[in-house]
Amino acid sequence: MRLRQFVLIVCLVGGFWFITSHFSSDLNPLKLISARSGDSPLELSEAHAAPEFDAEEQNNISVYRRVLPSVVNITSRAVTFNFFYGNVPQEGQGSGFVLDKAGHVLTNFHVIEGANRGIEVKLSNKRSYKATVVGMDKIHDLALLKVDAPELQPVTLADSSQLAVGEKVYAIGNPFGLSGTMTQGIISSIRSIRGSEGAPIEDAIQTDAAINPGNSGGPLLNSRGEVIGINTMILSPSADQNAGIGFAIPINTAKAVLSDLTRYGEVRRPSLGIQSYAIGPDLASEMGLAADSGVLIQKVIPGGAADRAGLRGGNEQAWVGNQPVMLGGDLIVAIDGQQVTDPQDISVIMDKHQAGDTVSVTVMRGRRQLTVKVVLGAARAVNT
Repeated sequence: MRLRQFVLIVCLVGGFWFITSHFSSDLNPLKLISARSGDSPLELSEAHAAPEFDAEEQNNISVYRRVLPSVVNITSRAVTFNFFYGNVPQEGQGSGFVLDKAGHVLTNFHVIEGANRGIEVKLSNKRSYKATVVGMDKIHDLALLKVDAPELQPVTLADSSQLAVGEKVYAIGNPFGLSGTMTQGIISSIRSIRGSEGAPIEDAIQTDAAINPGNSGGPLLNSRGEVIGINTMILSPSADQNAGIGFAIPINTAKAVLSDLTRYGEVRRPSLGIQSYAIGPDLASEMGLAADSGVLIQKVIPGGAADRAGLRGGNEQAWVGNQPVMLGGDLIVAIDGQQVTDPQDISVIMDKHQAGDTVSVTVMRGRRQLTVKVVLGAARAVNT
């Protein structure tokens, strides 16, 4: 009996050895599965070298690495009063960029508007600093802040007067709180638009680079990493979502007001002190005006620059569609020899001057052409 058990064990062990030594590869579970499924064994191909970037990718990376240390995240804190809940804390997010090693930071006015509980600036190294407001310009939607921080890296400012549609641009900022985000696009158009306060933004840079809430105040850059504009607003069919139409304030506009912000803490924006209406050829013909186009003075602001110089506003009301227009006033056709066809032309000229400067205003008064010297006053509203 024991001999029979011994022989059985020997047969089992010998059979197992024979099968595993001669048929193990055929009995591999993975191969059996592959044979049944008809698939080849899983084989992975992995890179054996660092990636090689093309010229465009290399430039993208270079711009990002060079400019990111100059871009900041801005948090504005405020407390408002709610009838039911009392004091309600609020917090806003935006972007900005470092102008110099002294700590001046440029952003949008609407980013820090109403911040009655402080403003915090966070650098790309994650360090945060309290910011003070040097000056604000609500009309141009600009604000100048200052932080006391070491080893700041300023941006390089470009000349935005030579921009071309189709030029590549980058936006770096803090969209939806996602710090250090870069998007890419082109200049879609350069056009005059109305800002959130109704004031004109001349030569605004339209771009299809993704600009979202939180990008406001951040830099719009050219392919060399130079700042050409300050991202400020979007047009969108739904609330606060990018639809490929964003706008930036040209950096030359910012340059025109920065000296006043640092010197006076405010922008002493020059003004003619008038309310105006753009006149085109059709309207000029209907009204019997002596020029094909210009800016018709509706009203001179009492005590303003135009009033002091003897320019005249309208004295007879008419209607253009549903809009009332005052007739009989002077028609401005040029300032300092530059043709004027609409209020935006006047705004462009005003940005090149300061309050107290004297300009030559050419008007048509009836059939007579007059040139009047006007000492510019300081703007008190969005009127030109």
